[in-house]
Amino acid sequence: MTPNRITLITLAVNDLAAAAGFYEKLGWEKEFQSDQTVFYDLGGLKFGLYLRDSLAGDLNKTPDQLGTGGTTLAQNFPEKQDVDAAYAAALAAGATALKPPADMFWGGYSGAWADPDGNVWEYAWNPFWELDSDGRIKT
Repeated sequence: MTPNRITLITLAVNDLAAAAGFYEKLGWEKEFQSDQTVFYDLGGLKFGLYLRDSLAGDLNKTPDQLGTGGTTLAQNFPEKQDVDAAYAAALAAGATALKPPADMFWGGYSGAWADPDGNVWEYAWNPFWELDSDGRIKT
């Protein structure tokens, strides 16, 4: 097994229904939902939303110890204009603008936003990473 793999990303949320509604507005489709969690299939990777209090309890922490914004999730797009369209869709769904899409010093193009729970996302176009037809970075 290759050690450098992530198979699940879980975000702590305060209101599961509101958080799931936000991601559904972005076009995400639920794979599973319970009273405390929602999971989405990302094609070989799972993405979960977990009630903050429950996740904290599972980790033997208080909800305040979980924090937000210290990690950035990113999605790359095949074209610069795709970044603009996705960024606008995120804001229309209720995201908070952090940094409008702009040309970057490293040669790419990106912008950042936060979901309703403060989890930070970056939408980017990277001319150095080719994407396959499913949007995965080719290796």
